[in-house]
Amino acid sequence: MKKKLLFAALLLGFAAQLSAAVGCDLKDPDRDVKRFFPGSTGYKTAYKSIDKLGGKELLQTVEARLGDKFTGLYETIDVPYTLYTVLKGKETIGYIHGINQKGQYGGLQVFLAYNPQGIISDFYYQKLTSRNAKAMTAPGFAAMFKGLSFADFKDYDPIKHTGIPAGITGEGDDFYATLRAVKKNFILVDIFVFGGKGRQS
Repeated sequence: MKKKLLFAALLLGFAAQLSAAVGCDLKDPDRDVKRFFPGSTGYKTAYKSIDKLGGKELLQTVEARLGDKFTGLYETIDVPYTLYTVLKGKETIGYIHGINQKGQYGGLQVFLAYNPQGIISDFYYQKLTSRNAKAMTAPGFAAMFKGLSFADFKDYDPIKHTGIPAGITGEGDDFYATLRAVKKNFILVDIFVFGGKGRQS
């Protein structure tokens, strides 16, 4: 009986560890990388976390740049973020990075593809549960984000919903959740790829 109780406790502890860190991976990276970058010949995968890269001090920096506090399951300090570095031969031709974001009816998964300078080359919802899903998954919605850099998002306030970049239109909680995810994505890629020096601005 004691062994069964111990085993159950271990399982619960393992489950708690898993639920404490929720990453965001491409479901089919071989297919998706080729879709974002048709000329690619391969990619490298790296796993990053705020905890390992700078701990609480880095978290405070990210929150200050975001203009909002991290909360909930998707934003613990030890969440593993997956960065895909896309290659053409030995040359880096871009990056792909995804963010889990709490939406009105469930989690959103927002992936951005970047060129080597940190400019958005593509936008993709891997997961979206929303009343506005039809409009938000239309090609025209994704197209609004292409060509934007962090400079376009640095004044966006995810609490007041002010400072929305010119040319981006939408409404509703999931639209604003998407804008928060995009800004957070920019900030983390700036840290993971460019050393947090604001190269994207």
